[in-house]
Amino acid sequence: MKVDGGVGFDLSKVGEEAREAEAMGYTGIMTAETAHDPFFPLAIAAQHTKRVDLATSIAVAFSRTPMTLANIGHDLNAASQGRFILGLGSQIRAHITKRFSMPWSSPADRMREFILAMRAIWNSWYTGEPLAFTGKFYTHTLMTPFFTPTNIEHGAPRVFLAAVGPRMTEVAGEVADGVICHAFTTEKYLREVTLPALERGFAKAGKTREDFEISYPVFVNTGRDEKELAAATIATKRQIAFYGSTPAYKPVLESIGVGELQGELNTMSKQGRWEEMGELITDDIMNEFAVSGAPADIPGQILSRYGDLVDRTAAAYAHLPKDDRKNLIQALTSA
Repeated sequence: MKVDGGVGFDLSKVGEEAREAEAMGYTGIMTAETAHDPFFPLAIAAQHTKRVDLATSIAVAFSRTPMTLANIGHDLNAASQGRFILGLGSQIRAHITKRFSMPWSSPADRMREFILAMRAIWNSWYTGEPLAFTGKFYTHTLMTPFFTPTNIEHGAPRVFLAAVGPRMTEVAGEVADGVICHAFTTEKYLREVTLPALERGFAKAGKTREDFEISYPVFVNTGRDEKELAAATIATKRQIAFYGSTPAYKPVLESIGVGELQGELNTMSKQGRWEEMGELITDDIMNEFAVSGAPADIPGQILSRYGDLVDRTAAAYAHLPKDDRKNLIQALTSA
């Protein structure tokens, strides 16, 4: 199983962090689009590493255009000599329309077209064919030599798509190279909703499971003693409660028979009762989302539950000492 880690957004430290992550045995280095641009750190990491994948997990697609991300994806893939993964997500309507001032409609259909438009742009660059993409949401029909990259030996990056609902997951299976599952996902949901949706997408594109990667950032509760483990458990319960308050994620709770909890969590979130929300997550509920135990126990738990399901994982154990993290990474990547 591949194991991904992260780097921070202090650009003066990213190079050192990336080198350390590669030396520890991570398969990939990821950034997320939160309060900072997700691409700048990876441009630096590309210059300080030789082996690891470099991925956004995720960059917001709908705040940009296919041409914008085609350029960025090409440049980072060229700079890393073919190691870049463009991980995309849709975000939600409020952020796209109110924070980014961009259009929102039919997110799954729009995302499908967005990725196909990027692939059409890349195809034009790498084959010399005229750019002639006309869709419902995006149209790209102009490309001249002045705007065509010439460093094309590494081609297009891989494209991963973040998805929770079955429709977006099906789109990922059809037009992407991998899916980024949300941490707020149960094993039951993965098996009963995610995999069948991916298979429908594969069938549309004539692909197989072997052509595709599934990434799942599993919740991990671990620590060197009971105090650290307890603190990790409380933090995980609060995070599960936070995600569970989102109406779109109710089907995940329904997959384990606690769908009614979503409404209560949503009400409490609007009241700002964030810490109390975590108290509604019982140990049984938490165990559907997380693996728990001493550091040495974690790899076996991840592999036994998800080894036949996912190809790569990213887990929250950054608080562990380097030796424990390195052992955990090695146990997973060597399995």
